[in-house]
Amino acid sequence: MMTDASEGLAGAMPQARRLRRGRPLQFHPRLGTAAWNDVMGERPVGGRLRAIRRILGILVFTLLCMPVQAVLLLLPGRAKALFPRFYHRGLCWLIGLRLRVIGRPAGTERVLYVSNHSSWLDILVLGATLEARFVSKSEVGAWPLIGWVARLGRTVFVSRSRGRTGSEAQEMRARMEGGESLILFPEGTTSDGTRVLPFRPSFFAVAGAAAQVQPVTLVYDRLGGLPVGRRDRPVFAWYGDMDTASHAWRLLRRSGARVTLVLHEPFAPGDLPDRKAMAAQVGRAVSDTAALLRQNREPPSRAA
Repeated sequence: MMTDASEGLAGAMPQARRLRRGRPLQFHPRLGTAAWNDVMGERPVGGRLRAIRRILGILVFTLLCMPVQAVLLLLPGRAKALFPRFYHRGLCWLIGLRLRVIGRPAGTERVLYVSNHSSWLDILVLGATLEARFVSKSEVGAWPLIGWVARLGRTVFVSRSRGRTGSEAQEMRARMEGGESLILFPEGTTSDGTRVLPFRPSFFAVAGAAAQVQPVTLVYDRLGGLPVGRRDRPVFAWYGDMDTASHAWRLLRRSGARVTLVLHEPFAPGDLPDRKAMAAQVGRAVSDTAALLRQNREPPSRAA
């Protein structure tokens, strides 16, 4: 015999089923999907205010440093070579990028530093660590603000025109014979951060003018204080047809970023028979060390 309580429960069940079968509410944001997610989506990356603060800090710091370097270029002494290191270190601090350096620079004049290349951030990291001039594509010299900063840092601009290759190589040799050190990216382009592209022997054509060649490995290995996985590498890597502004915006929103820079053992250019052998040996050393860092493993303290 059914009790009053069971009768009441049985009477409520059809109604409960009807409620569960009801059509869910539909909500369509007025903004487009990408814009809406950036404004109202989940915010594990957070930091829109952080990014704005960093951008303003970079602009103010750069505008203050530019006239200082312009004056130093007119004066004798090493100040014009040391000040860019201060500037790049300041930028790394402003964007929240912590530097970890394993090894030490060769410490002599006329050093050819050769590094893997995955991001525009590499300029800040290497500029903060090494007392050397960059070799960059000529298009960078025409960019607003960035081109002015590069010229004040005495960057050597090279074009992709075969007709000018000889004169540009001669300029680089003249810089080195004058006692300056240069930073080259022998991959010729940026990678996606998951591998090191083959080093091109043509980039080692000026190695004969160097007193020493020092390989450099650079890997962004921490984000949010945690090891960087394959999914996070595009936060740092800038390649293909990526837009610089949107890439920088996503990066500047993040915190807890770290880069590890390994300065390998330098060697004399005459130790290897030709530039092809040099490109192969240096590329192998950099690639192997980068693989260790991506696996969250420690490289030798002074990589060979």
